[in-house]
Amino acid sequence: MNIEEANHIILKPYITERTFALVENQSRICFLVREEASKPKIVEAVTLLYKETPVKVNICRTVYGKKAFVKFQTVEKARDLATKIGML
Repeated sequence: MNIEEANHIILKPYITERTFALVENQSRICFLVREEASKPKIVEAVTLLYKETPVKVNICRTVYGKKAFVKFQTVEKARDLATKIGML
């Protein structure tokens, strides 16, 4: 996978009060992703784009589109990534 494909899979971070709290409480960041994105592709895209390896990915479909809740190893890693992408 190259950077162009990774940018095609991960659309943008999804920021609400609830997802903001997930960063601090559960070391998770929520992203809006393409409908055809699978868990392995999301893991690969996050690793390529943000240089952080996710521990776990949960996916749900909503009226806003498909969301991926990406869990990282520690709260510090999630907080650093959230700061880097402009979430915090």
